[in-house]
Amino acid sequence: MLLNRKKRLKYLGFNDIVFMVLGILLLSIVTDYIFENSFARYPFPRAVVSWSVSLVFAFLDWTIIRRIMIALRKKYPQLKDDKKRLFLLFLTIIGVVIGIDTLGGLVISLIFDTPFYYPNRFQVQLPIILISTMTMAIYEAIYYNVRLKKSILQQEQSKQAVVQAELDALSNRAQPHFFFNSLNTLRDIIDYNSKEDAKLFVDKLSDVYRFILKVGKEHSIPIKEEVDFAKAYIHVQSERFGDNLVVQWDLSIQTRQRYCMPTSLQLLIENAIKHNIISKSKPLLIKIFEARDKIIVENQLQPKSSKIPSTQIGLKNLKARYALMTKVPVIIENNEYHFRVSLPLLNQEKKYENTDY
Repeated sequence: MLLNRKKRLKYLGFNDIVFMVLGILLLSIVTDYIFENSFARYPFPRAVVSWSVSLVFAFLDWTIIRRIMIALRKKYPQLKDDKKRLFLLFLTIIGVVIGIDTLGGLVISLIFDTPFYYPNRFQVQLPIILISTMTMAIYEAIYYNVRLKKSILQQEQSKQAVVQAELDALSNRAQPHFFFNSLNTLRDIIDYNSKEDAKLFVDKLSDVYRFILKVGKEHSIPIKEEVDFAKAYIHVQSERFGDNLVVQWDLSIQTRQRYCMPTSLQLLIENAIKHNIISKSKPLLIKIFEARDKIIVENQLQPKSSKIPSTQIGLKNLKARYALMTKVPVIIENNEYHFRVSLPLLNQEKKYENTDY
């Protein structure tokens, strides 16, 4: 564990080699000062020998407590077990300090053939226990912070997974909706136009679905790509309506570099075509422009006398999909003259893997 950097990072939260070396030196100096004050009392060579004893004690205290601390973290990895683990760690510190001091004294007595005893033993052990406790508290603070970051990251990833699943579900519902309306359009072409017109419509429709397959599981795409797709869809509809369907675009280059939901503009254009009269006497004008960090899709109202069957999920799905991606709502305005939908501009889809809190 001492030489395995990967395990140190896993169970300690940081590479503690420098911290450990400096800490052991500091603990040995404090111990020597309290117990012997060797460098003030003895000649330098003897003072070094005396301090070396404190250094050995400090090394043993630190490494043994550290090893037990790691073992406790392996046994009690959950945040809910922290109180129990910290209590056991504190008992470990007391036991190790007293045990090393006692056993070390016996060893020194045997080696130097002199009794290793000093008065007020507990007064020397208590500062060492306190210093060791504060040192382990630093370890624990770093470890807690690392686990807290990891926990927050896991929660965010879980939320992202839920959002991803909801977006997938809504997207899967939106595509059949588009397919349903396309079949209605194809039926009308078959009824009122030539077979060649129907064939051309199917060819253009295949281009549209090629785009849908291309975006796949993407939930935000550059507006430029969405505009290209919407224009392809408009070309398909022009097979039916000719010059009676007019779409005006007023989007800056900067706006086209932002992001939106796939098929969002196309769906609003489709809605306008589906619910309004489009004829030579009443051409339909659809305006698509930008305003206050939004894309506005607007058309004049000239509702059809006969209602076309609708699944009623297009706009609901669009609002729900945007709600999962941004706090800025989709705004729908409907008065006696115009129908307007405001879509918030999106930034590129966020990634959570490198989130740092």
